[in-house]
Order: sequence, then structure tokens, then C-alpha cells
Amino acid sequence: MILSCNNISKAFVENTVLKNISFHVEDRDRAAIIGNNGAGKSTLLKIIMKELAPDEGEVIISKNKTIGYLAQHQNLLGNQSIYEELLSVKEDIINLEKRMRSIEETMKHVGGDELSDLMDTYTRLTHEFELKNGYAYKSEIVGVLKGLGFDENDFSKQTDKLSGGQKTRVALGKLLLTKPDIILLDEPTNHLDMESIMWLENYLLNYDGCVIIVAHDRYFLDKIVTKVIEIENASALVYNGNYTDFAQKKAMLRDAQLKQYYNQQREIKHQEEVIAKLRSFNREKSIKRAESREKMLNKIEVIEKPMEYQASMRFTLEPRVVSGNDVLSVKELKKSFNSLLLFKDLNFEIKRGERVAIIGKNGTGKTTILKIINGILEADNGIIKLGSKVQIGYYDQEHNVLNMDKTVFDEISDEYPTLTNTEIRNVLAAFLFTNDDVFKRIGDLSGGERGRVSLAKLMLSEANFLILDEPTNHLDIASKEILEQALASYTGTVLFVSHDRYFINKTATRILDLYNSNLVNYIGNYDYYLEKREELSAVASSAQNTVFTKAIANTTASVQSESSKSDWQAQKEEQARLRKINNDIKKLEDAIEKLEKRNEEIDELLTHEDIFTDVAKLMELNNEKSEVETQLEELFEKWSELNE
Repeated sequence: MILSCNNISKAFVENTVLKNISFHVEDRDRAAIIGNNGAGKSTLLKIIMKELAPDEGEVIISKNKTIGYLAQHQNLLGNQSIYEELLSVKEDIINLEKRMRSIEETMKHVGGDELSDLMDTYTRLTHEFELKNGYAYKSEIVGVLKGLGFDENDFSKQTDKLSGGQKTRVALGKLLLTKPDIILLDEPTNHLDMESIMWLENYLLNYDGCVIIVAHDRYFLDKIVTKVIEIENASALVYNGNYTDFAQKKAMLRDAQLKQYYNQQREIKHQEEVIAKLRSFNREKSIKRAESREKMLNKIEVIEKPMEYQASMRFTLEPRVVSGNDVLSVKELKKSFNSLLLFKDLNFEIKRGERVAIIGKNGTGKTTILKIINGILEADNGIIKLGSKVQIGYYDQEHNVLNMDKTVFDEISDEYPTLTNTEIRNVLAAFLFTNDDVFKRIGDLSGGERGRVSLAKLMLSEANFLILDEPTNHLDIASKEILEQALASYTGTVLFVSHDRYFINKTATRILDLYNSNLVNYIGNYDYYLEKREELSAVASSAQNTVFTKAIANTTASVQSESSKSDWQAQKEEQARLRKINNDIKKLEDAIEKLEKRNEEIDELLTHEDIFTDVAKLMELNNEKSEVETQLEELFEKWSELNE
């Protein structure tokens, strides 16, 4: 065990974020902490780093183990270059190298014992230098910088002039180069493009230490993690395996808990009905049986119904009108900023019903293409043509389509003035804005909250061509899955930019890879893209970077296995058996009712003077009563057995 959290609890005012959180990680574990936005994931990392004190519990880190932390937001001070900032991590190696150079100079001018002593020191320092990878530390820095998406022209940029995302990448590079025993990463993929994310995956997979990650990137989690710690309703459960394993196990666990709960509820209801039936027979033995069953029922430990999932978005996307088959045509599109050429001679078409993802490295112009199509930017050259009856709905990752000075309520009501106050509130409630939340100023909202407002407007637009720029940014996993389901059932057309590979894999029917200022077309999802990209990129390059399209068709024959047939047969047999038992119970109850009625008639007859004075008649009725009660006893036994 390298790190252990024992019964960690934390509350802010009356809001309990974490309650009795316990887990541990071993050396070389790759653990993910997941949960909805606001579940307390970042709070837990800060408690581990001792930046926050827990209300209860303790964090234990093994002796002499180092720990490093990448927060979501960085504030790099000073005016060093990017390269100098990372170089500062290797200060011990640089000082060691300076000492070695100094000794080399001194050894030129001394001899005898002094030279021998210097040689011993030099040998020791050289060995230490080799152990610290001193001969390759500059190459290591360059490798990390390039892996994180910086090219050599970026190395000299001053850190105080970098964007927030660039600062985060610099901080991540510094952390990786320090090589602590435990790395804590809070949303490390947020500012990385696909190539950089894949590089980070490989780096962490081979990292000689423990890694704890907070992330919403499910593809990344699938590749990296060996353990998932889910925080839900302030509690934590630990699952071994990657994200897919976790999702399957969680679904199975919840299904099992629900099944157990509903089975017990059915049994309780059944026993209550049996008790009521036994009491209705109004016989001493049946009443005693009813009382006995009641005692057993009262001893049952009632299973609580599993808690419902935390509130999540509820929405569907549906176009108001159907567009023509040709939705978008782009020909010879070109765009540059000053001397920087983003792309040229881009040609592609989109047909109705397609869900097309544009992917590529950061800075290649993906968002620019969307802005040109939406008329926000002008192209240097090219023709953009929309098809018949095409109505665009645009989701902007920077949320420039939102007015930062308006309230959430006003943003919707001003855009859709025909909606009533109740209708607006209902729509906003579906996107988790309730009560006074609807009067929050958009400029004061978090990135995730602004994203939900943009999605609400997108739903209300009833557009038939959705253009989405990084729609999953700032969304938690549950919200991403809801968006995926909405897009999967959407009957219109979608063009989107995303670096969320899991989302692309679930959503896209075609991928356009912006590669070397041109597009390479892949007809399939992200898995298909990975399989074919090297082959198609090579073909595209040899064809003077023209767009190359290749279709793939997969036909899957669905054959019912023998095991599923036997399961089906067993299920049918079980259903038939239960129907027979229910029929038999009904017949027994009818027979019991007839005998009970006859028993009451005999009791009534025995009170008549002409009967109890007639010995022969009296004996006959007494014998019949005895026989009826014997039959009733047998029927009660059978009825109880069948009910069990």
C-alpha cells in the first residue's frame, strides 16, 4: 500500500460532499476517481495533498514516498520561457553537471594525491549523473514538450503570456519530469489534442509509480486505469478494472440490488395477502397460522430501495422540418491568418442523417471550419452551399452565442418569446436549473452550466443540421451519455468537432481528419479511424493530399445460440409451471370456500330442534361435519404448500 484514505468526510456549510470515504492504492496502480460534477472529486485530491483539511478521517502516505499534483487551473508566475520552465525541474542534474565540468578543469592543473582524490569524486559524480539520466535530460524535456503538443517554435514563448490551457500543459510537463512516486492528475486531458492524449496514455502506462486520475474522458480511462473509485451521494465504491469494466459491474450491481429489493417486496406483499386470507377463513388453526406468519414477517430485515441516480439532464433533439438529402457542400475552402496557412482546397459534402466528426491536432483549424460555415468568419477562398430547407443549430464551445449579462431565464425567453414562464421553467428544469438557479447571471456560471444553457437552446431550436464545437467539454460522464443518446436518436444531420474519442466512437458515422492542411475521409467511427488512418493517410499523401474516401460495409448475421434457445425453453417451462400453481391455488380456494359454507350450514342445522332431537339425523350431520373439517385441513395444507 502506497496511499490510503481512511473514513474521509468533508462538508461545506450544510452540504456534505464526502462521507466516510475509504480506499487504498498500491504501487503502480492506475486509479480513476469518477463522479458527477460537484461530487467532490477535486475536493478529495486537495485533501490528499493537504491543501484542505478533512472534517474527519486521515490520509496515510507510505514513508519516503513523494507525491505530485496537477490542478485543473494553473497560474505560472515569472517570465521564463516554456523550455526554461521545464528545465528548472532538472536543476539538480544541471548543478551536478556544473560540478563535473569544474572538476574536469581543475584536474588539468593538479597531480599526485589531489588528482587521485578528484578522480574518485569525479567517478562518484559521473555515476550519480548517469543514474539520473543526465546525458539525456535535454532530450527528455524536448520529448515531453513535443508529446504535449508544443513544437520547437513554442519553446521560447514566455509562460506569463500563455493561455490557460497552455499553462496547464506546461505544469503537466513539469510534473511528469519530476517523476514523483504518486501522481495526482485533475482533468489532465482537458487541454490536449488527440495526439497528445495518446502520448500521455503511453507515458502513464509505462510510468514507474502510482497514478490517481480525475477525468471524464472515458476512452482515456479505458486505456489507463486498473481501478475505479466512484463517488456518488457522498459515498465511495471501489471497482477493479477499467472504465468499461466499472460500467458493466455497476449496472450488474444495481440490477442485482433492485432485483433483490423487488423480490423482497413481492414476498412481503404475498405474505400479507396469505395472512389476510388465513384470517378471512376465521378458524382457530388458520388464525394461529396467520399470527405465526405475522411474527416471521416482522422479523424480516427490510431491504431499502437502491437510491436513484443523481439528477441528470432530460432532453431530446428533433428537427421541425426535414431537410433535403444534400445538406452541405464545401468546395476549395481556404483559410490563413497572416502567414499561417490553416488549410486549403478543402472539399467535402454532408448528406442528410450523417453524423460527421472533424478531428485533428490543436491549432489546425477545426473550429475555424465550423465558424466559416456559420458565417462567423470569412473564408479566404471557397464556396459553401447549404441544401434545401436546412436550418442550423450551433453549439459554440466558447459560448459566444450566450449573452453573459443576461440571466439564464432571460436568455431563453428572449430567444423564444412565445414560450410561457412555465414552459421556460420546465425546459430549464430538464437541464438542472431549478428554483432561483434560473435567475443566475450567465457570466457567473461555470463552464458546465453554460454548456447546459447552450444545449437547452439547441433543443428548442428544432434545427435539422446541428453544428457542435466540443459539446462534451465540462460535461460529466452521465451528461455525456445523455447527449450521446439524444444524438443517436436524432433524425437530422450533425457536424461536430471533438477530442472526446469515446463520444466520437459512440456518435460519429464518418470522420474527417484535418491532416497536413487537408482532409482525410474515414467512413466509420473512431475505432475504424484508428484501424485505417495510417493506410489512408499514406494513400492521401501519395495522391498530392487530395481527399480519399473509402467505404466500409459490415454485415452481421445474428444467430441464436443453443444456450439462448435452452434458456428460452427453460423460461417458458417455468412460466407454465407457475401458471399451473396459480390455477391449482384458485381451485383450492374455491373448494375451501364451498366446504366452509357447508360447515356453516351444518352448524346452523344442528341448532334446529327437529335435528338435535333426531339421533339418526344428528349422527349423520356430525359425521359429515367431521369429514368436511378433515377435508378442509387437507386443503389448507395443500394451499399453504402451493403458496410457499
